[in-house]
Amino acid sequence: MLRGPGRLLRVTAAPVAALAVALVSSLSRCSLLEPEDPVVSALSPYFGTKTRYEDANPGLLPNPEAPRRDPELLEETCTPVQLVALIRHGTRYPTAKQIRKLRQLHGLLQARRPGDDGTRAAGGRSLGAALANWPLWYADWMDGQLVEKGRQDMRQLALRLASLFPALFSRENYGRLQLVTSSKHRCVDSGAAFLQGLWQHYHPGVPPPDVAGDRPGRLASAYPDMECGPPRINDKLMRFFDYCEKFLTQVEKNATALYHVEAFKTGPEMQNILNKVAATLQVPVNNLSADLIQVAFFTCSFDLAIKGVKSPWCDVFDIDDAKVLEYLNDLKQYWKRGYGYTINSRSSCTLFQDIFQHLDKAIEQKKRGSVDFLHHPLWNKHFCLHLHIHFSISGIEEYPWNMEG
Repeated sequence: MLRGPGRLLRVTAAPVAALAVALVSSLSRCSLLEPEDPVVSALSPYFGTKTRYEDANPGLLPNPEAPRRDPELLEETCTPVQLVALIRHGTRYPTAKQIRKLRQLHGLLQARRPGDDGTRAAGGRSLGAALANWPLWYADWMDGQLVEKGRQDMRQLALRLASLFPALFSRENYGRLQLVTSSKHRCVDSGAAFLQGLWQHYHPGVPPPDVAGDRPGRLASAYPDMECGPPRINDKLMRFFDYCEKFLTQVEKNATALYHVEAFKTGPEMQNILNKVAATLQVPVNNLSADLIQVAFFTCSFDLAIKGVKSPWCDVFDIDDAKVLEYLNDLKQYWKRGYGYTINSRSSCTLFQDIFQHLDKAIEQKKRGSVDFLHHPLWNKHFCLHLHIHFSISGIEEYPWNMEG
């Protein structure tokens, strides 16, 4: 059986079967770190794709390089002959756009009048004063680039996969490994880090080549002893939405496509948060916006993921605030990346066709030794939404908010 989000999917296994595994993070509301972990936030289950991988999967904490095998996943009657993995990039810095908004918010805090007070932080100072003095260490050059923690994410994932599927990751099959990525720097660098993890698997104790931040040309020379080529950039396949004119016209460049998102931003739930944050930080509410509030919320997650620290930003929000902000983010993904518009899913047909063509080829060839081993590091949310389409919600006509839902 394959384990899906919140349920088990029963699969009929033939003696020789093609196994397709989509490696996506199933974010569970019950997946907080263990209490003994000193750096944890109660907000973590609500960060969406900004959630630390170890928060989404606490099983990574004891040994992040050890695979967690479902005893029923690989029965004796099921022989995996191909692995197609669709993987999101590792932990990254905020984008330049997010950093500029954070800088704007930080400026509002520093402009507070002396003596302005509000909610108290742990050290007795007001949260506004604590955040005004909190180091703003993000710089524009970071712009969504992969951080060292993200490289570690990918190296450890490679080690877990190689241990989970030893026959597929044998040295004799390594020449059949194909890595395909988009041109986004964090995606190319994630692919390079994945290869570093495989190096560790094949050469225990030998430090992997230092290819952090390198591009495919240098990556190839860094791995002269390995038959696998560097990650191959293919934006038409991996960023299919950028090449779908109908999607670009109807959704991406359509000013009204996210009408429901904008309506929720100005609705009573968000207005309550704006008023609360303004009072907490002692800044004029008219200077705040839903976008600034979201950046403040995600800054808590970035500080946790990148530096392993719980910043005062985490104290600005409570669980009820987090639920509203999570819903706002989900609403945007629903209309821009999910089921809100039919073209959102249809634009991914090129990628689906490519994946299933490789699976069909694996079944036809029968013999494991002649099977292509395809690894797809795709770094966008489309496939996560489309693969589990049978788990989708029925639809959102307006924005039915339910705090208990």
